[in-house]
Amino acid sequence: MLVDSHCHLDFPVFADELDEVVARARARGVGRMVTISTRVRAHARVLEIAERFDDVFCSVGTHPHHAHEELDVTAEELAARCAHAKVVAIGEAGLDYHYDSSPRAAQERGLRTHIAAARATGLPLVIHSRDADEDMARILREEMAAGTFSAVLHCFTGSARLAQEAVELGCYISFSGILTFKKSGALREIAAGLPADRILVETDAPYLAPDPFRGRRNEPAYVAETARVLAALRGLSPEALAAQTSANFFRLFSKVPQEIAGGS
Repeated sequence: MLVDSHCHLDFPVFADELDEVVARARARGVGRMVTISTRVRAHARVLEIAERFDDVFCSVGTHPHHAHEELDVTAEELAARCAHAKVVAIGEAGLDYHYDSSPRAAQERGLRTHIAAARATGLPLVIHSRDADEDMARILREEMAAGTFSAVLHCFTGSARLAQEAVELGCYISFSGILTFKKSGALREIAAGLPADRILVETDAPYLAPDPFRGRRNEPAYVAETARVLAALRGLSPEALAAQTSANFFRLFSKVPQEIAGGS
């Protein structure tokens, strides 16, 4: 089994063929998908999709692009929304200094709120970090010292130093289709060297389709291409890499059942 640990099935680009998208993922051996929240105020749609499919689960949270729009969302509200059986993670929240769509102070405040919710619920925090390595490492150090929580740095594109520090703090690292791009040599070196029990794969669909689908709309089925490249980098068969990343997923996303009615 493969797992797409991070996709956005609520985005409009999937609206007209969601059943087909999920069916194609299943046909490629993708046994679980987590559709990720980007706005708490739009969480109903994310949850609706998770409820519709037995093998799809979801998170709740505010993307850093929208941090300034949802500063009124409290850790308590996030935690309360996690009572639903299909809500298995907090986020995505974090820091994005590439686009700076939200003031950096708002991004940090939002991230710390989400960390508090992850700590309170025991659910993993899905972290978005882009061009913000130094501040991300600082916040992770400070917050882990205040009380541990589980987390994954999704769609990782940071430095080897950030990856190492995150792993030392107990975090997981997830790789997207970027890993397959020709200019991603440095990222492939990081992926090849990380501990086996700390790696995940994802699509971040509809973005970042891996080679040979680059330039097209991404979808969960394509996580198989990223997994294939990661397996080769680490000297594993695709089957062994799938087993390892799926085991890591179920360890981190412990609320997701390893068996579901009518399926694997």
